[in-house]
Amino acid sequence: MARSNARRSAVATGCVLGLSFFLASCGDDGGGDDSDNTDAAGDVDCSEFEQYTEEYGDLEGTEVTIYSTITPPEDEPHIESYVPFEECTGVDVVYEHSDEFEAQLQVRINGGNPPDIAYVPQPGLLETIVQDTGAPVPAPEGVEENVDEFFSEDWKEYGTIDGTFYAAPLGSNVKSFVWYSPTTFEANGYEVPETWDDLIALSDQIVDDGGVPWCQGIASGDATGWPATDFIEDILLRTAGPEVYDQWYQHEIPFNDPQVVDAVDQAGEILKNPDYVNGGFGDVSSIATTDVNQAGLPILEEQCYLHRAASFYAPNWPEDAEIAEDGDVYAFYLPAIEEEFGDPVLGAGEFTVAFDDRPEVQAFQEYVSSAEWANDKAELGGWVSANTGVELDNYQDPISRLSAELLQDDDAVFRFDASDLMPGDVGAGSFWTGMVDWITGAETEEVLTQIEETWPEE
Repeated sequence: MARSNARRSAVATGCVLGLSFFLASCGDDGGGDDSDNTDAAGDVDCSEFEQYTEEYGDLEGTEVTIYSTITPPEDEPHIESYVPFEECTGVDVVYEHSDEFEAQLQVRINGGNPPDIAYVPQPGLLETIVQDTGAPVPAPEGVEENVDEFFSEDWKEYGTIDGTFYAAPLGSNVKSFVWYSPTTFEANGYEVPETWDDLIALSDQIVDDGGVPWCQGIASGDATGWPATDFIEDILLRTAGPEVYDQWYQHEIPFNDPQVVDAVDQAGEILKNPDYVNGGFGDVSSIATTDVNQAGLPILEEQCYLHRAASFYAPNWPEDAEIAEDGDVYAFYLPAIEEEFGDPVLGAGEFTVAFDDRPEVQAFQEYVSSAEWANDKAELGGWVSANTGVELDNYQDPISRLSAELLQDDDAVFRFDASDLMPGDVGAGSFWTGMVDWITGAETEEVLTQIEETWPEE
């Protein structure tokens, strides 16, 4: 079978990075007898992939390009998960990541050079691209069948524009987490807060003890500002409830509705409180220039104690940091605020959008929408899916299992990231930049009014 260059071009070589790639990816051409349908590396049962060659034909020697927001180190398990597909179908999967994805994807589309597949993290951006360019290709039948079987109707709807199904969910995440150090908490006599009042009381206690409770960062290249939008959305769900939340992202109420103003101000009681932030980095304004991937690391040095970030933050911790309930770092659920709204869960995910309908592209789309791939991917760790075909025991770390349980809980009040559902010019544009202005000193109502004025005319 063809050997993939994707692993090398995207992340140097798998051997250097210590990824557990199959032997073939580290320079062994495999040789040997494939008559038993098992790859020469000894780990791949290629009989599981015959369905793709039967449905889509001989794929040997073809190439599929992937463009994604998933950057190192989170991308390493992704790249590894494609190896069986490459080995057994002969397709070379070329992976490219960017922290300027939202802007550059549209540049590439407009320039006539889109990737074969993009992992789009914003349904609102997908809608904008479909309506403005017509470039995305509807998902093939095999993908739709997988989504109908393994995902809820809500998740399918996120990938459907004007009645046409384009994009299957890929990964998912839970954003309603606060990271902390269990060992540090135990040493200082701190307890995990169960209510919002407890969370504020804990923050005050840390200040009284001479510490800085929170560390945050919203710098992320062209996407700078997005972590603050998550914080606002989590608070709005807890103060105004899911119905108002839905009205907000659907623009049934204005962006600067008083309920939204109140939520942003409540978030500001943490994010713009000079006594609370920005532990390990500087004053409040340093949040705007602190890299999102580095923002939580001062927890390990006791320069801060609390960092609100999603489940996907886990790979940013050093390899020698134990992530466990009694380890160096772990996460707790961001407490509810108003009892009437229950325990809301904010989450998000990526969607697999194709810009070409070549057989190899459709085969790869179907593969990554399957329960088989999702289970294999879960076993690599650091990743979560809303795919109900994934066995919870396959998740390799406690944060992933906890996240998956929340995603699969029928009683959970789950809402997708609102900025990702808004029109791209707002959700991936003015909302992001507005949060930078807000963090660096602009008043809440001024910022929200400016964002409201950018909402596309209907």
